[in-house]
Amino acid sequence: MNIFDEEDDQFVGTPKSNFFSIAKTANENIVEMEIDKMFRRFAVAEKILEEKGLEEEHEQLMRAMVIDKELDDRANSLYIELVGNIVTQCE
Repeated sequence: MNIFDEEDDQFVGTPKSNFFSIAKTANENIVEMEIDKMFRRFAVAEKILEEKGLEEEHEQLMRAMVIDKELDDRANSLYIELVGNIVTQCE
């Protein structure tokens, strides 16, 4: 998935590759803070699944969705969100 104009060299690539590129050059404290926020969101989601007794169903669903394009799209959205959060704080 290439979401940016080919002529804009800074943003050519996938959301994942753009994130890692920006994370290497951005303010380390901001990158750490944004990654920590994302992990906290994952922890909350995991805790909710555990409390509702759905962790096993979730694991089975994850295995079934490994090749699901929607899952890739969601992951790309998270990378885009992280990039946006990091870039706006580094300006």
